Amino acid sequence: MGIKAVFSDLDNTLLAWNKFETAKEMDNFNKKLAKANIKLIVISNNNAERVGKVLNPYHIDFVSESRKPLPFAITRKREEMKLAKDQVMMVGDQLITDMQAGNLAGVETVLVKPLVETDKWNTRINRFFEKIIFFFLGLSHRVTFKENLQNG
Repeated sequence: MGIKAVFSDLDNTLLAWNKFETAKEMDNFNKKLAKANIKLIVISNNNAERVGKVLNPYHIDFVSESRKPLPFAITRKREEMKLAKDQVMMVGDQLITDMQAGNLAGVETVLVKPLVETDKWNTRINRFFEKIIFFFLGLSHRVTFKENLQNG
């Protein structure tokens, strides 16, 4: 059946966490998905004010205060859209929140490089534990990120 919806984190995935104005790149990404008949849905732990301020001008649907790594927001939105698990992909920059939520929801997951190297205090804690997880999985030297989908 193929992917029908990309569920994506917002902060440091589509837009720098400390940026409130909308990124042109995010809008371009949404338009590319739309041309392929794929719906972009943002699943964010951030509050509705922050997420809505960024996404409402572009009419991008979102779930705020999603409580990732719990899978409920992903599952609820997928079911609301009447999509099977294999029709949804979760994209995010954090292993402990985004990838865990996607995996628990049973959907495909894609870990991306954070847009900026700085993080909020709570995300810095997650990054610390991510490094430990990658180390114990034997992946610390193998986890690399591409700047875009074309190089590599």
